[in-house]
Amino acid sequence: MVNGWIILDKPHGLGSTQAVGAVKRNLREAGLGKVKVGHGGTLDPLATGILPIALGEATKLAGRMLDASKEYAFTIRFGEETDTLDLEGKVIAQSAVRPTRSEIEAVLPRFTGPIEQVPPAYSAIMVDGERAYDLARAGEEVVLKSRAVTIHSLTITQVGEGEVTLIAHVSKGTYIRSLARDIARALGTVGHVTMLRRLRAGPFGLAQAISLDKLNEVGKGAPLEHVLLPLEAGLVDIPALDLTPEQARAVRQGRVLDGLPHNDGLYWVRSGTVPVALVELSGMSLSVVRGFNLPDVAE
Repeated sequence: MVNGWIILDKPHGLGSTQAVGAVKRNLREAGLGKVKVGHGGTLDPLATGILPIALGEATKLAGRMLDASKEYAFTIRFGEETDTLDLEGKVIAQSAVRPTRSEIEAVLPRFTGPIEQVPPAYSAIMVDGERAYDLARAGEEVVLKSRAVTIHSLTITQVGEGEVTLIAHVSKGTYIRSLARDIARALGTVGHVTMLRRLRAGPFGLAQAISLDKLNEVGKGAPLEHVLLPLEAGLVDIPALDLTPEQARAVRQGRVLDGLPHNDGLYWVRSGTVPVALVELSGMSLSVVRGFNLPDVAE
């Protein structure tokens, strides 16, 4: 059984679905058979960086990864806005205004904290049963509703000739391309994203990421354990509770455990070193959110 995470440093030009396909192909070429694979958050083909890919029982945590906060580095080039809000699109607006560093610094507080943003027309949001980007590519006008997101932090790392590079720590649902568009407009100009790199997704950062070349070595015979993180690597941001074999058996059977002297909240429980389940504790009663079917758990 293959369970755990491969954290891919996704290269430019590769889609998230293609990345999942590359993992499946390498597992198959390595003789590991059919493994359930899913990703923890879409990353645009033009973007690079952290793409968590869940294998086996870790796919039960992929939804939790979608809800996690993310961190991005991105560059806004001022003077032109494109229909896709990145390098791929056609120019739809131009401006001669090039803001200074101090002007950029002055507007950033307006984009920090809870904000409302309108997603890009070229996005995967469903509109009347179709993807917004399909409608946009077909030449239809796409009008999307604004959504509430949170920008936890927004800092400048570099200011160049007519552009700025920032790092943003953001909540789920945030579109960096929309953020760049709105920052440029607030500065009295227009702009688009020329570089986008995801530095962190939930508990996973670049230090844990592997290249596509490293992944491809698995299909050529390199040990999978060189690139595979354990399932619990996706749970390091929440506390763990240790169970007795009897308690582990009850949780595996989906029964509620009572009398646990811990604060209310989300936990993961283990029997020895083996994850048993993601659980919710409320009023000293434990209920299972997602159970893990891993070997060597007490029966």
